[in-house]
Amino acid sequence: MKRLEGKTALITGAARGIGRAFAQRYAREGARVVIADIDLDSAQEAAYQINKDISECAIAMPLDVSKQDSIDACVAQTREVLGDIDILVNNAAIFTAAPIVEVTQEDFDRAFSVNVSGTFFTLQAVARQMIDHGKGGKIINMASQAGRRGEPLVAAYCATKAAVISLTQSAGLDLIKHGINVNAISPGVVEGEHWDGVDAFFAKYENKAPGQKKREVGEAVPYGRMGTADDLAGMAVFLASSDADYIVAQTYNVDGGQWMS
Repeated sequence: MKRLEGKTALITGAARGIGRAFAQRYAREGARVVIADIDLDSAQEAAYQINKDISECAIAMPLDVSKQDSIDACVAQTREVLGDIDILVNNAAIFTAAPIVEVTQEDFDRAFSVNVSGTFFTLQAVARQMIDHGKGGKIINMASQAGRRGEPLVAAYCATKAAVISLTQSAGLDLIKHGINVNAISPGVVEGEHWDGVDAFFAKYENKAPGQKKREVGEAVPYGRMGTADDLAGMAVFLASSDADYIVAQTYNVDGGQWMS
């Protein structure tokens, strides 16, 4: 029995990386998946590959989580095309880094607009729909080990992910009365193009050679390597399934042992 058979999942920022891996795994578990991303061309390519390689179950939709009208349109179109949303994965996020005295208002506001407001208002829009259809649902937010602690060059990003953890707790406690489970996944360092960008920030501010920071953080993981998107997908399936019905407002570390909480 496929664990997500007949479910409809909306995954934000799913054109690449972690979101795309989740969409692929959800498709294998029987779900219909919406690849929602600001980069519609890449989202369409991701949906095409899922339909070609797994099953005809994926569609692409444009989504800018920093804009309310885009969120509302994506949720409405998903419901129109695939029916009620059963699962939401709030994956869309951006990274920024700079010393405290160099953080700009523009970068700070942009990080919060996407990582916090985008998470909250997408959650809100989908939760309203879940309450309306009366069948409950699963909402999974993507936090980070950066939300568990401060880092000297990553103040804005750390703060956004700490906010995601807090929002997960509050939303989880508020929405469970409607049968909506809200939980989060906290990755550590994850291999992929995202970390290539992160490495560039550290190369700039710590005077490291390109690739040096990435190598160092991978070697520091107790498991012995950086994580992959596939390492996170099992938790994403679990939290979206009926096996997680009694789990509420939790944030799970999936990080190779980097953080214990």
